[in-house]
Parts: sequence; C-alpha cells; structure tokens
Amino acid sequence: MIKHFINLEWKAFFRSASFGKSLAIKILMGFFMLYFMAMFLFTGFLMDKILKEIYPDLDPLVAFNGLLFFWIIGDLLIRFFFQKLPVMSVKPLLTLPVKRKSVVNFVLGKSALSFINFLPLFATVPFGLKLIANDYSTSTVLIWLAVIVLITLINNFLNFIIESLSSKTELSFLPIIVFAGALFALNHFNIINIAGALSNGVTYITENPVLLIVPVLLLIVLYAYNFKILKQKLFLDSGLKTKIKEVNTSNMEWTKTFGDIAPFMQLDLKLIWRNKRTKSSVWMVLIGLLYGLFFYPQPTYQNLPWFFMFIGVFSTGIFLINFGQFIPAWDSGYYKLLMSQNIKYEQYLKSKFTLMAVSVIILFVLGIPYVFFGWKILLAHFVAAIYNVGVNTHVILYGGSFNRKKIDLNQKAAFNYQGTGAVQWLIGIPLLLLPMGIFALFYFLIGFEMACLVLALLGVIGIVFHQKLMKAITLKYTKSKYKMINAFDQDN
Repeated sequence: MIKHFINLEWKAFFRSASFGKSLAIKILMGFFMLYFMAMFLFTGFLMDKILKEIYPDLDPLVAFNGLLFFWIIGDLLIRFFFQKLPVMSVKPLLTLPVKRKSVVNFVLGKSALSFINFLPLFATVPFGLKLIANDYSTSTVLIWLAVIVLITLINNFLNFIIESLSSKTELSFLPIIVFAGALFALNHFNIINIAGALSNGVTYITENPVLLIVPVLLLIVLYAYNFKILKQKLFLDSGLKTKIKEVNTSNMEWTKTFGDIAPFMQLDLKLIWRNKRTKSSVWMVLIGLLYGLFFYPQPTYQNLPWFFMFIGVFSTGIFLINFGQFIPAWDSGYYKLLMSQNIKYEQYLKSKFTLMAVSVIILFVLGIPYVFFGWKILLAHFVAAIYNVGVNTHVILYGGSFNRKKIDLNQKAAFNYQGTGAVQWLIGIPLLLLPMGIFALFYFLIGFEMACLVLALLGVIGIVFHQKLMKAITLKYTKSKYKMINAFDQDN
C-alpha cells in the first residue's frame, strides 16, 4: 500500500498544472537546503572549539547538553511557523477500499522524513566524530546521537499537536509564543531550572542506555495522539460546518462615497471579515503597527537612521503586503463567476488599490506616536507611507497578475503558505528591499533628508501617473484573465 501512495504522490507532482512553477520553487529551495547543510556541517566540525571558547571550564558534551533546552524551544518555534503536515489528496481514496489507518501512517511517516528532521544531524554527527577523536567512548556518543534523533522526532510530532490545537483560535501563533515564552521565562528567572534538568537527563541516559526507553515511549505517545487526531478528521464530510452562529451584517453605506467601486469594496470588506484567513490578516496589522517598538527603544537602532525606512515601509504597509500579495487569489473560489459578469476590470482593481491606500494612511496616522523616539522616525514613516501609496500599491497589483494558485479562505493566515508561489517570494524585493536600498544609498552619499526626499518623489510620481499605471496593470490582467481562470479551477 505504501508503494501505491508513493506512486500517487509522484504522479501528482509531475501532472500538476503548476508543475513548472512548483519545480522552480523546489529548485530554489534545494539551494537553500544545500546552504543550510553546509552551514550546519561547518558548525558541527567547529562545535568543540566554539563551546571550549564560550565555556572553558566545561566538558564540550556537557556544555552542548546545557544548550539543548534553547535548541528545543527554537526548533519548536521554527517548526510551527514553517513546517506543515505533509498532506495527500486523500478524499478520492476515502471512496475506495483503502484502510484509513494506512493513509494516516503514511502521512505521519512522511513527516518524519522531513528535511528539518535531518538538518540537526549535519551538526551533531561531525561533533560526535570530534568527541570520539578526543577519547570519548563510541557507544556513549552513539547513544547521545540516538537521544538527539529522538528529541528531534518528539519535536516533530509535538509541533503538529500544538498546531492542531491552536488552529481553532484567530491568532493561532499566540499559543506557541506564550508557551515558548513561559518556558524561557521560568528558566531565565531561575524559577525552574529546565535547561539544567534536561541536560542532566540527557547525560544520565547516555550513561544508562536502558533509559532510552523514556524518550521512545514519549515519542510513541505523541505519534499515537497525532494518529488519533488525523484519523478523526479523515472523513468525506469533515470539512462541513457543524456549528451555527448568528451572522451580523452591515450595509456599509459609507462605502458609497467611493462611487462606482463601492460594490467591489463592499465585497472585499465582507470577504475580509467573514473568512478565517483574511480575518486573521487583519489582526496581524496590529503586529505591523507595533513593529517599531522592537527596535526604536534600543539605543543601537537610534544610530541607524537608514533602517528607519525598512520599519516605516513594513509598519505602514503591513496590510498592503498581507492582503495585496494574494490579489486576485482571494477571489479564486468564484473568480470564473466574477469574470463572467458585465463589470469593468479597472473598477475591480481600483477597489483593491483604494483599500490598500486607505490602510496605509490609517496605519501612518496610528503610528504618529513614534515621534516620541525622534522626529526622524516620524519623517521616515511619512515618506514610507507616500512611497507605499505611490509605488508599492502598483507593484503589488502588477505582481498579482502572475498569481496562479488557489487560496482556501478557511485556513489560518499566520505563517500559512497554502496558495503561495514564486510571485509571493519575489515580490518582497521591490516591496521592501528596493526602497531600503535606495534610501541607504542616498543616506550614505548625501544625508538623511535627501534620502527621504528621493523616496517621497518616487511616491509622488507614482501618485501623479496613477491612471496610466492602472491602465497598464488592467491590460496585463486582461491578457492573463483566462490563464488565471484555468489555474484557479484546479487544486494546486
């Protein structure tokens, strides 16, 4: 049966309508994997020297075990934000005589073979070889490596449980942050010495191999719990809603002030508020608004005015980035119906532009209190807002004409990569890196005020030529119209 599943996965990969784009992304990800493998290998071979320099009075293995707690916390956070449970197109299988437990076991087994689970070995195996070369017992090092592998797999299955439980909340990333933050705080303020207890436990297991049964049993329990969760969801009607809620509606009369684009704005606002993924994106605006508080209070960043522009563009454009990068994929579920109506494409795109531009203005106004940290910060945010309205809105609308991936609106938004393609990764260059690069160039060559003036002028030029830019963007969407309809009809 496993052989059949692998064969289906292989065919699904090569027969997908987005094979070309998926292959390009996979090649790019392959380069990133090689880079991280090389970095971990390099670190592994130098690990004993690094630990000896930081902890000169400690044995390298004891020093490494003392850092395991921080590695586990960091690993969990990275997994939650970037690792998703590998899925199959299982619904067609549910009508066939295939045992559900076979499907679930295959999915969970596939998750154990994730690259992120092998990555720690590129550091720990060279480190283990160096320990053996330094007269450590081979059996001790092998048992220690087995413990590291078991901890990695425990994190793998624990992550899926945390993600499953937290996905029911709007801000689904808060539980993991609170959980990790609480553990770190308990250890940091010496309320509970978790790092020391974990280090002693790992050391004790390496000295008493029979105790390997403890992490093995924990791994079995987590696997069984994941098996139970997935098996309960493996039904044809598992996606149907069982809970009925009272719906509050609004006629949104105020949108009529925007003229002929009012109907489209109403549709967008209703879509944002009524769907899980878009609604979560609104809450992420708060993170963007408060983003500067991570940097501005620190004296180090007060001496880096060129960095103000990056924060300004991100803070005033967080909604523009989150919402805009998936235009028109937000409407992919009914895009064919929308395009069959007697509507002007320019009005459809203009409503998106207006929504993004208004959000930039609102976020700038709400961010005015940042002037408390200095007038240069307020000026940078003002210039960033002009640049976002004049340039980035047009850039992100143009980038949307290349979107070919359907979006499931019922999934969470935070760190969700469903529907993400090459466009979403590449669009970050002109959105964030380009204005920061231009600003830094003129800042170092001339000064802060001139750098602000240059970016502000670029934004003003974009505003002045807005009508011409929108016509060019509309033409691009019109040419891509049927390609997008065809792509959105398929499950990518």
